[in-house]
Amino acid sequence: MKELTIQQLIRAQYSGAVSDASSYVNLAIQAVAVLIGGIVLWRISVVMHKKKLAQRSRNEFFDTPYSKGWKRK
Repeated sequence: MKELTIQQLIRAQYSGAVSDASSYVNLAIQAVAVLIGGIVLWRISVVMHKKKLAQRSRNEFFDTPYSKGWKRK
């Protein structure tokens, strides 16, 4: 009976049933890693963009009483 289980394991190994499961698990792990990495890079990009917009300030040369008056409020 012990030889039968070893024989079954050998057949499963060479038929590809065992290796397919590990390939699918590796593929799923890589897909999740790419998804998480993309979300992290996206959030970093958003933070950097917000900092860039905050640093940009309008030149005071163009702020005149006339330009402030004609803008809609």
